[in-house]
Amino acid sequence: MQADVTLDWDVYLLAGIGSSRTIFAECVKELQQRYAEAGKASSIRELFPYGDHTHNFFQQLMKVRKDLYRFRRAVQFGARAVAGQVRTQSAGKPVLFIGHSGGGVAAYQAAVMLHKEGVIPDWRVVQVGSPKMPIATDYISKVHYVVAVNEKGACADLITRLGSWGGISRNRYGIWYWNRVKYAPKHIIPLPLIGGHQHYFRKEAPYIHPVRGSNLVVMIDVIWERVARELALAASSLM
Repeated sequence: MQADVTLDWDVYLLAGIGSSRTIFAECVKELQQRYAEAGKASSIRELFPYGDHTHNFFQQLMKVRKDLYRFRRAVQFGARAVAGQVRTQSAGKPVLFIGHSGGGVAAYQAAVMLHKEGVIPDWRVVQVGSPKMPIATDYISKVHYVVAVNEKGACADLITRLGSWGGISRNRYGIWYWNRVKYAPKHIIPLPLIGGHQHYFRKEAPYIHPVRGSNLVVMIDVIWERVARELALAASSLM
C-alpha cells in the first residue's frame, strides 16, 4: 500500500562533491511520476552545496571534511549554502532533504539550523551513501541513512565507512566504553544495489536487477514507502 503523500513538504536533492549537474535528472522524473500517480504534486529542487564537477575538487573535499569535524560546528559550509536557498524558497513549509554523499552532511546540518531558527516547522533527511556524522539524540528519528550493499549484504559503498557515529557511553556495570553507534540515526537502511557509491541514481543497464528493477527505482521505493508514509502520518497528526 502506497503512502498518502502530502502536498505540503518541499523536496530538496543535495549533491555531493564533484557531482555533474545531471546527477538527479532521472531521480526528479521518478519522484514527479510518483507524485502524479498519487494525484499529488510537490516542489522538487536540486542544490549543489559544495559546487559541481566544474569546481576545484580538493577545495570541495576540504569543506566536507571540516563540516564533518564534530568540534567545529561553526563551519558548516554546505549547510549555509543550502539554508540560504531554503529560506528564500520554502520558509514556513516542512522540508524533505535527500542528500547524496557530502550532500547528506549538508542536508542534516541545514535542517537542524533552519528548524532552530524557526524557518521550517518540520523536516526529514535521507542521507544516501553519506559519511557517518553524529546525529543529535533529539533528531535521530528524523534521519534515514541509506547504504548500498551487495548480494551478500556486505557494504558496497566505501564512502559510508568514513566518519563516525561513536561516542563515550557507560555500560550497566558503570564502565565507560566507546559506543560506535551512540549518535547513529534511528533508520539505517541497507539497500541492495548493483554497483556502489556513484550508482544510487542509475536507471540504465547494467544497473538493473532482473527482479528488483533499477537502482533508482529500488531507492525511490524505499523513500516512498518509508519516508513519505512517515511524512503523511506527521501531517495527519497536525490536523
